[in-house]
Amino acid sequence: MITFELFKHQWLKTYRAPGFHRNLVVNILLAISGLYFAAMLVLMGFIAPSILHDTLPDYQPVEAFNGLLLYIVLIIFALRFLMQPLNALDPTPYQILPIKRTRLINYLLLRPLFNPVNYAALLFMIPFAGNIAWKAPYHSGWAALRLLVITVLFVWFNILTASLLKRRYGSNPWAMAVIMLVAGILFLSEYFHVFSLFDISLRIFDFLIGNPFGWLIVAGLAGLSFVLNKRFFSQHQYAEKASKQASGGKSYLKKFSFTDRFGKEGSFISLILKLITRNKRTKSTLFVSILFLLYGLFFYPKKMYDDNYGFTFFIAMIATGSLMLMFGQWLISWNGSHFDCLMTKKMNADTYIRANYTLMMLFNILCFIVTTPYFFFGTKVIFLQVSAFLYNIGVNIFLLLYFASYNTKRLNLNEGSAMNYQGTTYKNFLIVLPVMIGPMAIIGIASIFGAEQVAIWVFAALGVIGVIFSKPLLTLCQRRFIQRKYALCEGFRKKE
Repeated sequence: MITFELFKHQWLKTYRAPGFHRNLVVNILLAISGLYFAAMLVLMGFIAPSILHDTLPDYQPVEAFNGLLLYIVLIIFALRFLMQPLNALDPTPYQILPIKRTRLINYLLLRPLFNPVNYAALLFMIPFAGNIAWKAPYHSGWAALRLLVITVLFVWFNILTASLLKRRYGSNPWAMAVIMLVAGILFLSEYFHVFSLFDISLRIFDFLIGNPFGWLIVAGLAGLSFVLNKRFFSQHQYAEKASKQASGGKSYLKKFSFTDRFGKEGSFISLILKLITRNKRTKSTLFVSILFLLYGLFFYPKKMYDDNYGFTFFIAMIATGSLMLMFGQWLISWNGSHFDCLMTKKMNADTYIRANYTLMMLFNILCFIVTTPYFFFGTKVIFLQVSAFLYNIGVNIFLLLYFASYNTKRLNLNEGSAMNYQGTTYKNFLIVLPVMIGPMAIIGIASIFGAEQVAIWVFAALGVIGVIFSKPLLTLCQRRFIQRKYALCEGFRKKE
């Protein structure tokens, strides 16, 4: 009963927050997007058996799916570790009430299990299980039911285990490197036939689904993860102890101090880099940006996109500018919690804008260098990557600088960015139109007349012109920032 009351309090806190009603347009857009993706998952559930049969004709559809299921579980687990926000509870209002600490811990652990978004996989699994229920090798509706039960249990196991590891190792900068290393080893082992994760997955899930009591094994794993989470909380029940262990007694004052030699702009760049590496939301945004660098691997090799220059240019813009695009959406909002303090310092608008411009330019150059291996996909990809890079540094960077001053919502840096739309307004969606959708639409229209390559050359030329005239464009951005400065100060003072 007390746990139910805690859920009720959380709902009332969300619904009564001023930002809930102010962001009604954003919530409606998110709801429409959610319905679209839900419909796509249901559709995929119906057509997946035929796709699996065409892709892996040597296996029955359910066998092919079982072989891929372990990959899916591991990928979702990695994404949860990198992107899933950790649940938090302000204990102050409950400390004077006769509520046991174990009940609060149970609430923290069980709360994400009641989030409907976590069960989006069932939208795919229910029609898929219905399709394969009476087919080989099971010929049983009970097997389809066990598949659904195992899916729910693996969702619980994934949520609880990812939360445990993130609380334990999430602040460690090596955590991302370890995940990427493990993923690379698994991929190379499958590619060079050292061992087949597909065969291992096929045997495991054939046993779990085919055995009437196989679901109990997965239930035991979820239960074990729950117990380990409770044990972790019992050992780190005091915030002071957890904070001390997380910091490890190390000082970060000297991090990025090498930028101080470049004057006031360098000192401010150092502050921005420290902000990125110290806060949950900025770190999770950084991880997502790194994942976007891999977009080219999914689209460049596919022949179906060879003639779609608009879409491939869109992918090239993401690959060569993911860091800039992800951080540029909230360029000024990152400083919302201490913006008043910044405005009292001896730092003019020219220094503030130029420091952000320099950092985003460095982000673009870094992304371009990291994605140069895509050049091996051919001259077309080289053409797209170079053109998108020029457009990013000559046009998009100034659009983000100019329009960043219109977002007056402060960001909570203590929460992760995944599934977190705090600080997001309809203005963030509008900025996507000129920055990303506009070039893709223009190239698509030009392709009707067979001039898509000419359009890409035009975008590259616009980028070069933007770089040449960067000084007057920066002055324009500075003037806009000065005009909006007090509106930003007022907006950032409001707490949702």
